Amino acid sequence: LGLRAIRWSLTEPEIFLTQLRAILRASAHGQAQILVPMLAQVHEIDQTLELIELAKKQLDERSQAYNPQVRIGAMIEIPAAALVLPLFIDRFDFLSIGTNDLIDRADSSVAHLYDPMHPAVLRLIAQVIGEAKAANISVSICGEMAGDSKLARLLLAMGLTDFSMHASQLLTVKREILKTDIARVKPLLADILKAVDPEVQEKAMLSLAKA
Repeated sequence: LGLRAIRWSLTEPEIFLTQLRAILRASAHGQAQILVPMLAQVHEIDQTLELIELAKKQLDERSQAYNPQVRIGAMIEIPAAALVLPLFIDRFDFLSIGTNDLIDRADSSVAHLYDPMHPAVLRLIAQVIGEAKAANISVSICGEMAGDSKLARLLLAMGLTDFSMHASQLLTVKREILKTDIARVKPLLADILKAVDPEVQEKAMLSLAKA
């Protein structure tokens, strides 16, 4: 995954603080949220939140306005983060599942291995959505999966209600959402999640498509 996103930001705290102050100052003029990418470790979470508080303190010292209630969210895009989700639920206001990095879509050298229907991927996403919903914390999905109309019904069955995608994908996904009866698709989810054989999974997905 390399030195990028929050990993890089924490190595350059002065640059990161400049960015945080800019977002916070913008929040005084309209709705703004901070979504932190690529978090995995507890110390990364704590350092990030400490720097956000420091940025607020610096603005206070300069008498510069900002919204003190700006919401802070975390990207869940590393399997390790998904598997220790309570750490994130306890510390953040909202979550966003980044499917591209979660499935290695962002790395061109292994992009051909991208498989959103891998049983482990589906179970991990369903687990994150379920835990977030149970804790009453909002969760969304971004990346290729969010904009794939063929997967919209499956994500709805998992309990997802917040999709983030490219504007060009909105109409096809919206059409599929409007056609979906949640009460009919939810009971079919279990068969899909327990399927490890591709043929069994395909049959389960066909039943979902026809529901």
